[in-house]
Amino acid sequence: MSEIIFEVQEDAVDGGFVATALGDAIATQGETLNELRGMVRDAVQCHFDDGIAGPMPKLIRLHFVRDEILAV
Repeated sequence: MSEIIFEVQEDAVDGGFVATALGDAIATQGETLNELRGMVRDAVQCHFDDGIAGPMPKLIRLHFVRDEILAV
């Protein structure tokens, strides 16, 4: 695996951001985008460190999902 993709959403209840990997059982959160980036790196390293889950990805892609509501 050369890349892992995380879906990132703002946490409407607690604030901050939540990132969930697509295709792997990895999820993490952070109060700021910088904190989230560090938490995602740590989570990926922990998940793939022992080699059981497969080879360590070379890239981490963050896909930001945002809902926008418009009044009519």
